[in-house]
Amino acid sequence: MKKLTLLEFVFTLALAACAPAADAPSEPTTLTVMTHDSFAISEEVVAAFEAEHNVQVSFLASGDAGAALNKAILTKEAPLADLLFGVDNTFLSRALDEGVFEAYDAPALVEIPAEFKLDASNHAIPVDFGDVCINYDKAYFAKKNLAVPTTLEDLLKPEYNGLLVVENPATSSPGLAFLMASIAHFGEDGYLDFWSALRENGVAVADGWETAYYTNFSASSGQGAQPMVVSYGSSPAAEVIFAETALDDSPTASILGADTCYRQIEFVGILAGTKNRQLAEDFVDFMLSAQFQEDLPMQMFVYPVLPSATLPAEFVSYAQQPSQPASLDSALIASNRDQWIQDWTETVLK
Repeated sequence: MKKLTLLEFVFTLALAACAPAADAPSEPTTLTVMTHDSFAISEEVVAAFEAEHNVQVSFLASGDAGAALNKAILTKEAPLADLLFGVDNTFLSRALDEGVFEAYDAPALVEIPAEFKLDASNHAIPVDFGDVCINYDKAYFAKKNLAVPTTLEDLLKPEYNGLLVVENPATSSPGLAFLMASIAHFGEDGYLDFWSALRENGVAVADGWETAYYTNFSASSGQGAQPMVVSYGSSPAAEVIFAETALDDSPTASILGADTCYRQIEFVGILAGTKNRQLAEDFVDFMLSAQFQEDLPMQMFVYPVLPSATLPAEFVSYAQQPSQPASLDSALIASNRDQWIQDWTETVLK
């Protein structure tokens, strides 16, 4: 056996000190999740996943739900992310037809109600849901001694002339959802008659939700001309949560008649071609865990799809869910969305 010189011995020790230990943790992998711009989740929730899996999660905000899906489609040969979150039921058919997702039979799907599992092949996994509804200013209707409308047909009555503001479906997600509700209720042959009559009854149109809610809506601005606005079933809870002074009750409520609300379901999918398939599966599992699901309501004001998830007290007391929300087949939407919007524009704005 060759004897080491003193210099060789010191050099060998130095190399051993620099070499990583066999059980030392590797540098974190980066997992990229493409989302719409409204996505939000608590930092501590994400940190818990990162610590458990030795991964750094990067969220790639990519515009609204439609824009994010377009980006995923255009880059599907060289995906920019490992997962895409935020495709909803109005865009689901297009996402599946374009083949941007890989299937994953997430174990937690056995706990998710069938009404949310719109993709039997499990390429798109449901994460949350919410309802676009007409919200109304309770004080206005009480002061005027005016009954709150309960159906879409009621909105055409003369006593509600000029009292509703909606968003343009070409530029607003809730505006598009409310258009879908009208199509689901009146049918493709009758919805334009409803909108023509609504125009005659003084409906106001805003480009986006923020303008409609914070400028037009009387309950929010205090000076708006319309005591009814197309918003969300969770908006009454948000009014209490974000009030500058504590409230005993919400100043708003939702109209919950049959087909007056449109249910939006949001999905996550593993992008085809991901180099981090196992971690992507782990993140889908995490999104369906109680920890993630229970964080959703206060972050994005949506409901978890996991029935066992505990809701915030404000949601229990003030948020409202319709018993019969409107819905349309995603393939029908994909085939007709652009034409419906064009026809609506010509009927309402011209």
